[in-house]
Amino acid sequence: MSTILFDEIVFGPIHSRRLGTSLGVNLLPYNGKVCSFDCIYCECGYNKDFRTKTPLPSRENVRDALEHKLEKLVSENIVPDVITFAGNGEPTLHPQFAGIIDDTIKLRNKFFPDAKISVLTNAMHIDKDKVFDALRKIENSILKLDSAFPETVKLIDRPASKNYSIEKQVELFKKFDGDFILQTMFLKGTHDGKIVDNTTKEEIEAWLKIVKETNPKEVMIYTIDRETPEKNLEKVSKEELNRIGERVKELGIKINVAG
Repeated sequence: MSTILFDEIVFGPIHSRRLGTSLGVNLLPYNGKVCSFDCIYCECGYNKDFRTKTPLPSRENVRDALEHKLEKLVSENIVPDVITFAGNGEPTLHPQFAGIIDDTIKLRNKFFPDAKISVLTNAMHIDKDKVFDALRKIENSILKLDSAFPETVKLIDRPASKNYSIEKQVELFKKFDGDFILQTMFLKGTHDGKIVDNTTKEEIEAWLKIVKETNPKEVMIYTIDRETPEKNLEKVSKEELNRIGERVKELGIKINVAG
């Protein structure tokens, strides 16, 4: 059983393929996973395998941990490029997410005013006003969309809600007025006897249509980098990712390719 769980509220900094020197913030339990997706490629494993009764860290816990870490980085003369909310699941599930973002902005401005704040989110909860408003305050709202087709999303991402809708997500993306980053994982293989491949011509054309329609300021595309809970998955080659990236460039949109 494969898993990488973050056992601290604040971890790193680490080198991110897409973001540079990244100080991570985990708003989920240190010993389990809490997520509204259950992706077959998630480095944290499947939800069912890492359930926990450990509570989420409080807003005060997060603020204190982040302040302590930022003070330490200053003393060590280490400058982060970005403070990234990721960790053991979906950060926007935290009931105090909006307040935590406000605290993070104040601490960032005090210690490293040039650092950006990023949130890696499956975007399932951006219909909540507090979540949406908080994401609008930061530099990098990184919203996930792994396919334009509901059946592919159900196969790869496995949203917890039966009401998850691509059409609804597209309309919510548009509310960002282009001030967001679209993130997509490309992969191939099989799962539960079904073929997994969101790189087909049909998949890419439909996905590009959404990219054009929502007009993000940047698109991040990547493939598997670590062991996955579904063992029958394959990386997409850097050459194929670059070909997809060129199609995004043709739309006049910045592309970030991580192979």
